[in-house]
Amino acid sequence: MRSARLLVASRNRKKLAELRRVLDAAGLTGLALVSLDDVPAFDEAPETGATFEDNALAKARDAFAATGLASVADDSGLEVAALNGMPGVLSARWSGNHGDDAANTALLLAQLRDVPDDRRGAAFVSACALAGPSGEVVVRGEWPGSIAREPRGDGGFGYDPVFLPDGSDRTAAELSPEEKDAVSHRGRALALLVPALRDLA
Repeated sequence: MRSARLLVASRNRKKLAELRRVLDAAGLTGLALVSLDDVPAFDEAPETGATFEDNALAKARDAFAATGLASVADDSGLEVAALNGMPGVLSARWSGNHGDDAANTALLLAQLRDVPDDRRGAAFVSACALAGPSGEVVVRGEWPGSIAREPRGDGGFGYDPVFLPDGSDRTAAELSPEEKDAVSHRGRALALLVPALRDLA
């Protein structure tokens, strides 16, 4: 029997691998994951939503409409209490350069330089959306923690090197992929999507 195809509306191979690990852990092996690099190009709407949920759903809808494949998309970022919830939906382009992790992290640390440790609370947030023939589902996962004083660790991406999960003395970048999947914002959101994804398999 041929596996059903699920389009992950991203070109980020790390996100594809993360979803594969979550699906494998749930025993859901009947889905073949493809990325935007594996399908004909289509016009992707810019991320202009006010919330992570808005952006994730827009990406999933666009991908499903363009390809006819059930599509999952996420929008995620970091909300820092001392910055009134910013960078939020602007996380990937906080420094002005989209996807420049080092510059984004450096700017965040500079903005928090004088903020005491007990006021450095933050949360990673991920909204995941599924759009397909059976309708739409949107879920949200959060990972509470705080912002470290300096980057540590070589794993992960984005703000992982400065994010200290609650109850941990290691940053997200110091966790193994499996440890991160079990507790991260995206791991939590993807786990909430598993029942809907199971219906596709």
